[in-house]
Amino acid sequence: MADSAAELGFDSGMTCRRRLRDWNEAGVWQRLYELPLPELGAVGMLDFSRAAVDSSTCVRWRVARLPGRPPVDRGKTGSKYHLIVEAHGIPPAP
Repeated sequence: MADSAAELGFDSGMTCRRRLRDWNEAGVWQRLYELPLPELGAVGMLDFSRAAVDSSTCVRWRVARLPGRPPVDRGKTGSKYHLIVEAHGIPPAP
């Protein structure tokens, strides 16, 4: 992270994390996502005739590597993310 922070012109990775947190809390990412959707729809660039759905589980790495846990343990810690996209690969919702 320190290399990325330096490349972005910040003094430290902590500064980057604080900025990302602040922007997230301010709704910057949500607005950046929502702004182009109406424009894409207006010019016919959204195609809902087909869709693709996928999901991914992000297991906390320290828990996943503990000895003695079975690999098919249903009590996994972490998060599962789902995504649906329209025919061109544009997600209709964040």
